[in-house]
Amino acid sequence: MKTNYLLIILTLITFSAFTQTEKVITSEDTILCYTTFNSEKGNPILIINGGPGMSSEGFISLAESLSEENQTIIYDQRGTGKSTLKEINSETITLDLMVEDIEVLRKHLKIDSWVVLGHSFGGMLASYYTTKHPDIVDGLILSASGGVDLSLLSRIDITGRLSATDLDSLQYWNRKIEQGDTTYTARLQRGTFLASAYVYNEKFVPKIAKRLTQGNRRINRLVWQNMHQIQFDCKQELKKFKKPVLIIQGKQDIVHPEIAKTTHKLLDNSKLVYIDKCAHYGWLEQPDDYFKEINSFLRELAS
Repeated sequence: MKTNYLLIILTLITFSAFTQTEKVITSEDTILCYTTFNSEKGNPILIINGGPGMSSEGFISLAESLSEENQTIIYDQRGTGKSTLKEINSETITLDLMVEDIEVLRKHLKIDSWVVLGHSFGGMLASYYTTKHPDIVDGLILSASGGVDLSLLSRIDITGRLSATDLDSLQYWNRKIEQGDTTYTARLQRGTFLASAYVYNEKFVPKIAKRLTQGNRRINRLVWQNMHQIQFDCKQELKKFKKPVLIIQGKQDIVHPEIAKTTHKLLDNSKLVYIDKCAHYGWLEQPDDYFKEINSFLRELAS
């Protein structure tokens, strides 16, 4: 299923330290929204956020920090945030169409090749994109990535990281939502009692809880459904990728450390870095170590 993008609308927002340009590419049934930071500076880096089913809003600070020396791009994956679809179903939410969206964005920006940074589920999508377009990816950064196949699903236990009190409260708010309470309050309460699974430092719970309110459960289910249908497994194709890869993950991440180790063993030209006292969001919990590794990787690519 091909998407023919036709019309471009833009707005410009300028901040004291960063130039942020938000645009949308529109077709008859699809709107793809993206934001660039410091578009005239450095090498282009596409940042693919996690989810699936979440917008790129929570990745603005990451894009801003990396844009100090590079052009960075974030975008709302199809059906999320400001990227809308006329219909959301199993035919419009597929990994292949998500890859097509990325290519539409790259061609629209007139970028010949770029570095791709994928976080969490975004790392899975980034890996899949790289197998489809290896010549276009100059370097790959897998940040707390869900991995290169579906083994994540048998290795992850989100609720197992929660206290009994958090788990009881989470189950209460899950029931409320399932019974039809879709208010922001209900979603925020659910997020608050789930967020502890994703952080090492509890001070970040409010930020992650807000992020978790943005999830679209329907899109989330459709993406995983499609990944099962296509038997998502990038290993055979990805091991052919010989360009530099950085795999970076918190030691206390909810993603099992073996996921990163498997990817590292697969890729000859990869570096694996674990960050201590850090769970799923390295740029929040240990920004010095996180950005040190990523900026070093980017500078080596540029040299």
